[in-house]
Amino acid sequence: MIRIKKKHRFILFILIVLLLIVLSGWVCFSIWMSKESGPSIPGSTETVLITIPQGMSTKSIGELLASGDIISDALVFRLKSRLEGYDGKFKAGEYSLSSGMTMDEIMDLLLEGHRNTQRFTIPEGYDLKRTADKLEEQGLIDREAFFKEIREGDFDYWFIDGLKEGSSRLEGFLYPDTYEIYINAGEHDIIDKMLSQFSKVFNEDRINRMNELGMNLNEIITLASIIEREAVISEDRPVIAGVFLKRLDMGMPLQSCATVQYILGEQKPVLSTADTKIQSPYNTYVNKGLPPTPICSPGIESIDAALWPETTDYLFFLAKGDGSHVFSVTYEEHIRNKAKYIDQQ
Repeated sequence: MIRIKKKHRFILFILIVLLLIVLSGWVCFSIWMSKESGPSIPGSTETVLITIPQGMSTKSIGELLASGDIISDALVFRLKSRLEGYDGKFKAGEYSLSSGMTMDEIMDLLLEGHRNTQRFTIPEGYDLKRTADKLEEQGLIDREAFFKEIREGDFDYWFIDGLKEGSSRLEGFLYPDTYEIYINAGEHDIIDKMLSQFSKVFNEDRINRMNELGMNLNEIITLASIIEREAVISEDRPVIAGVFLKRLDMGMPLQSCATVQYILGEQKPVLSTADTKIQSPYNTYVNKGLPPTPICSPGIESIDAALWPETTDYLFFLAKGDGSHVFSVTYEEHIRNKAKYIDQQ
């Protein structure tokens, strides 16, 4: 029979006591967590709309829920999130929550993203008509109400007062991006969200650069919109911008196919001679200078190309058919490039 020395028996006793204390503590902690994880108001069926902003921390979410009496303890929410591996995984959005829900039920909703919101994406280069088409297809707008807001809507942004009145008032300023909106958002709300994003993108640095160039906002966004419709490859954008600005300085027509396509309302791959002679202030084949308004909503690359163009000797360019462009200094060189890349297609 193995005898355990008194010293060893004492150590074993201490270890057992410590283990019992730890186990008791864990049991008490689990009971406390379970109790605090229950409904803050058992039996309540009243729902509250809670908005979780993008990037909100678990700690802040817990505090938000506790402040609205949706949960009883923000600390428990945070601890439970860490123990369950949910920390940082809750999704932004608007949720209908009740103080009669358990913390597990609330967390499941926040993890699954059961939101009262929906998303839409407007690509770079969409004009107002195509934007309205896409929003209408998703059932987000009434077309007539949308264009009424475009013409008459009251929006509180620094650039609004300088825009031309009419059905093209906000052309170019509904920033192309992916948006998340409340399901019950109206036409005004949707437009306002897109204008707000434009205001954020066209920040102080870009405003200062615009002033350095001696151009106004309508001119910069109009130029950027033409670049957007002309260019496919990123590196071509500042070069195209440089060509257009050089032509503007020389009093030479821009001769942009994109402006004629805007008049036609279709993306015609090849313009006819008759197309280029259409009488319209947007036709840059028959008019010098920029069109009266942008022709689409440009993305950040085209906006920056207009603000920081590349200085070259080029006066001409044409699309090669693969998305890239070939540039030339003289008209004779341009004609040779046309014969090489266009006429042989």
